[in-house]
Amino acid sequence: MEPGQPRETREPGPGAETAAVPRWEEAKTFYDNLSSKKKPKSPKPQNAVTIAVSSRALFRMDEEQRIYTEQGVEEYVRYQLEHENEPFSPGPAFPFVKALEAVNKRLRELYPDSEDIFDIVLMTNNHAQVGVRLINSINHYDLFIERFCMTGGNSPICYLKAYHTNLYLSADADKVREAIDEGIAAATIFSPSRDVVVSQSQLRVAFDGDAVLFSDESERIVKAHGLDRFFEHEKAHENKPLAQGPLKGFLEALGRLQKKFYSKGLRLECPIRTYLVTARSAASSGARALKTLRSWGLETDEALFLAGAPKGPLLEKIRPHIFFDDQMFHVAGAQEMGTVAAHVPYGVAQNPRRAAASKQSLGAQ
Repeated sequence: MEPGQPRETREPGPGAETAAVPRWEEAKTFYDNLSSKKKPKSPKPQNAVTIAVSSRALFRMDEEQRIYTEQGVEEYVRYQLEHENEPFSPGPAFPFVKALEAVNKRLRELYPDSEDIFDIVLMTNNHAQVGVRLINSINHYDLFIERFCMTGGNSPICYLKAYHTNLYLSADADKVREAIDEGIAAATIFSPSRDVVVSQSQLRVAFDGDAVLFSDESERIVKAHGLDRFFEHEKAHENKPLAQGPLKGFLEALGRLQKKFYSKGLRLECPIRTYLVTARSAASSGARALKTLRSWGLETDEALFLAGAPKGPLLEKIRPHIFFDDQMFHVAGAQEMGTVAAHVPYGVAQNPRRAAASKQSLGAQ
């Protein structure tokens, strides 16, 4: 070819286009595999066990809450923006969330295509501008929380059912009561008085019985007629299951995930362990509790009947990631012994004169 003469252009051969397709698909497959190993895919909400956690349950925001209370919304938002690159310290629900993620890791290893796993949703009535600091904190601790609900001062409770929420944890007692009234399993979570090391490989959840897993039927009899009448009633109705309480559905969800491990021959190595910790006496009223669970097709790994003894010392030995009870003095006793405890505001033990709902606030959650 003479210098300066236009170069002859040739049409690509008939196989060139088809050859490019496999190369593109191969590259895409490689990228997809790389992405999935780096960050798992979020499950569809209707397929997952959804745990909704407020920002003040997941992280400690005491200073921020003080600024909101003393200086108002604008100063609160300004402070958050100025400190958005500083991660929050872990709050009372943090170890529980980390344990949920440890279970998810095991489930994904055994069932790579299953969406029957825990899905954590951050629910907060904070302003969206605070979201950057929350995202930075989540990334700092390498948490897998993809779903946020930030309502800018409005209550997030109306969104819980849309997220198919199985459990809602908050530091705001009013929001928790609102959720319970909507028929959603919920509890107000409290930080322990001292730090206790909890398992990094096994999720441990402890439940009170009456007014938590079960209805408050039996507690109403105790309040109205005393313990002797209660024992008589429980003996006479031993074979009649108690009605369900607000957290029955959450125990059911835990049991469903446990069975996924059992079916792989991992009952003894199951990374989920559940406990019934009740003030009931085993001899006089324990049978009805156990038979009720059996009638639901449920069980707890351990059942501990304390016959009125304090629960705190026993919980110190169990070291659960969370303990649910409907009575605040049991919650306080658990806190004193280093247990993350959560109050379920349900049943006759609650103060019937609820305080007037506090006005919605950006810092409340």
